Amino acid sequence: MDLAMRLAELQKRTIEHREVLLTEEAAKTALVMPFIQALGYDVFNPSEVVPEYTADVGTKKGEKVDYAICSGGKVTVLIECKPSSSELNLNHAGQLFRYFSVTEARLALLTNGVVYQFYSDIEAPNKMDNKPFFTFSMDAIKPTDIKTLENFAKSTFDIEKIVKEAGNLKIQSSLRKELEKEFSEPSEEFVRLLARRVYTGNVTAAIKDNTAKLLVSTISTMVRDMVTERLSSALNASTPKPTETIGEADTIEEEVTTTAEEFSGFHIVQAIASRLVHPKRVVMRDAKSYCAILLDDNNRKSIARMHFNGITTKYFGTFSGKEETRHVIGDLTDIYQFAAQIEQRLRELDESISA
Repeated sequence: MDLAMRLAELQKRTIEHREVLLTEEAAKTALVMPFIQALGYDVFNPSEVVPEYTADVGTKKGEKVDYAICSGGKVTVLIECKPSSSELNLNHAGQLFRYFSVTEARLALLTNGVVYQFYSDIEAPNKMDNKPFFTFSMDAIKPTDIKTLENFAKSTFDIEKIVKEAGNLKIQSSLRKELEKEFSEPSEEFVRLLARRVYTGNVTAAIKDNTAKLLVSTISTMVRDMVTERLSSALNASTPKPTETIGEADTIEEEVTTTAEEFSGFHIVQAIASRLVHPKRVVMRDAKSYCAILLDDNNRKSIARMHFNGITTKYFGTFSGKEETRHVIGDLTDIYQFAAQIEQRLRELDESISA
């Protein structure tokens, strides 16, 4: 199972159990240790992952950091954990700041099991930065997050490469925040800049007000269209969609648009199915009326269907024999509720899967 699949499984656990993980120990055991494992480290090997790592820091004797990841006998990553209910801030990172300067680690991770903040020493050597260079949340893992996290995996860990790229990630993060602010509440400078480009003559107060109102909806539409176009192009490039008959009446048609929700829903089903079959055996085929998820790219082996197109209410279809049962879902994470039906369907389609 690759990193994306392992993170999808951990995301499910996080969503299901975060409300009951009220203590630091609970968050560490249920969420943080599995995350370290997902990156390929052996949490039960004390020479690789050291719990309650201790190093004397000045007058602070016997102070501990929750985990230290080691390689070749040297500490490479320090990890400090907080309860899932805690909002992370610099006040939580006291031990990390102190330990960073007295160990060989150049990476520090502050987490509550849901949000993960990565720090390094970009601004001053051997001194942990005040701001993380990379942050992601288990509530909403983005494809770019997975790509970045691959650099921290045991099999590909390269501290020099990570630190080198950390500076760019930090700048990108800052740029993203500024753009998000401009996109949601355009500043006067931004409005004036664009108004001057699309209007001739003087930019009056009325023109500025109208431009500000139109900017938010224009940007929202543009971003949504760009995401849909890129997802559709990526899917079309990786999955052939010839016109074929499904059952007796429905047909798969070319030139359909796969939405971001369908793409995300497919990955959730793929993650559930990976417990029983190789993820590559689970394939998505999109049609205008629904999006099919198939086993072995066989249109007679439907695992599930997503009915998300052109309707306010979303339906997720499960199968038993030839019968499809549609379930109303309010959020994509509701798909995890049908894990048992998905696994049972896989056993129907492949008799080699043990009960």
